Amino acid sequence: MHSPIPGWGNVPRQFNFATDVLDRWAQERPESPGLWQVNASTGQGQKFSFRELSRLSCRAANFFRQTGLKPRDRVLVLLPRIPQWWIAMLGLIRLGAVPVPATLLLTSRDVAFRLETAKIRAVITSEDGLRKAEGFEGIRIVVGHGHSGWLDLEHGMRQASDSFAGPLTLASDPGMIFFTSATTGDPKMVLHSQASCGLGHRDTGQLWLDLKPGELHWNISDLGWGKAAWSSFFGPWQMGACIFALDTSGRFDPGLTLRTLEEFPINTWCAPPTALRLVVRQDLSGYRFPSLRHCVTAGEPLNPEVLSLWQRATGLTLHEGYGQTETVVLVGYYRSLGHEVRPGWMGWATPGFELELLDDHLQPVPADEEGEVSIRLRPHRPVGFFTEYWLNPDEMARKFRGDWYLTGDRAVRDRTGCFRFIGRKDDVIKSSGYRIGPFEVESALLEHPSVLEAAVVGKPDGLRGQIVKAYVVLRAGVFGTNDLRVELQQHCKSLVAAYKYPREIEFVEELPKTTSGKTRHFLLRQSAGQ
Repeated sequence: MHSPIPGWGNVPRQFNFATDVLDRWAQERPESPGLWQVNASTGQGQKFSFRELSRLSCRAANFFRQTGLKPRDRVLVLLPRIPQWWIAMLGLIRLGAVPVPATLLLTSRDVAFRLETAKIRAVITSEDGLRKAEGFEGIRIVVGHGHSGWLDLEHGMRQASDSFAGPLTLASDPGMIFFTSATTGDPKMVLHSQASCGLGHRDTGQLWLDLKPGELHWNISDLGWGKAAWSSFFGPWQMGACIFALDTSGRFDPGLTLRTLEEFPINTWCAPPTALRLVVRQDLSGYRFPSLRHCVTAGEPLNPEVLSLWQRATGLTLHEGYGQTETVVLVGYYRSLGHEVRPGWMGWATPGFELELLDDHLQPVPADEEGEVSIRLRPHRPVGFFTEYWLNPDEMARKFRGDWYLTGDRAVRDRTGCFRFIGRKDDVIKSSGYRIGPFEVESALLEHPSVLEAAVVGKPDGLRGQIVKAYVVLRAGVFGTNDLRVELQQHCKSLVAAYKYPREIEFVEELPKTTSGKTRHFLLRQSAGQ
């Protein structure tokens, strides 16, 4: 064991997820499946044992080194849910290069922004991503048929050795960069160390995902965002579980999701509230999930109505988790710790994180009062916490204050330590002296049978400062009439305090979303005149 890093407890000085975690499972459980990928169109699937993943990732690492890639080089990984995504990620980590995952939903302009901002040395993509990166002049690697000017990943791996020898990475070395989903402004680069993702997500896999070796876990979120690290890579593999991946195309299909849960022996399932809101609108009575035992959700607050509908139909509880691209799971419901889910609340702090709710003067607020969720960084910096906003000193100065990191999220904590989400700091509405969190009003609207989606913002008002305005997407076959507006307002008054009801309701075809599926409230605030 190498000497620990100061401030990181017992974290070893040298650490690499591919060699220290994946290779360990390849030795202890060599034939146990680590990845099961299925093509939704053909129904054909591929399974890879931990031994195969170890061998293939060594081949990938050797190939990457032969192309000229070196440790710390940044590599944009722009691939669908195909086995090569996991193999390439492992190979890059093994080499000490820095993967920068991206979603194929990005436009050419989005890709160009990432290439320039992250000073990308290489791109790994598929047929679908070639045009988006066609002007890139670095190392170009493609999955699929050969293309002029592009190196063939699979051909290169076939020529490479399945035994990799390289310098060991430090736990503090750069490990991965994620771009935030940018609900406001340009995406920011979140730099994680080898340890903050590779070791930090042990808690995610053990406590939140509740996984055991040999179990099958499915996360439906896109691979281009931080949630992939949580639930499609580090978390499950820390526990020796098998990752299930369904390669789909087009918009999210709730029916396909339910059929997949029914057909495959999936033990644990992770889905964002955005998807769950569509899933629970299906007729769930005809589905049976014989293997499913544990369900989790994160990315946005979970509406109590969604939790109730899923639980009544399946007998399964949705365990919420809260965190950021910058962190591992910070708050959640952990079965192994005896937590019982409380609708409308998001759970308790993850062991190892000292969380506080602070006022504008960085002072803790009393129980049951609203404050900004903040992470104490001194004297002990949590392992599952990112290194920095890379090349962004302004954001570092804004979010790192004294001994604290400020998340920008507002919450309340009761005397038991359970947290309730209020909203992003910029999203909280101030009306006639009252502070109103949009989530509570959005949840009330979603309980009405006519509403498919809803978003609430503050609209400037000369008398009240702001009024609550709701943007509502109606279910198919429902028409937005003035009578329905009044009905929705009365419905809200019956569920939340009267001062919180939306004084204006605008019916829209869809809500503006980030490519990760989060509602872009700031665009709605602009539309409302704020």
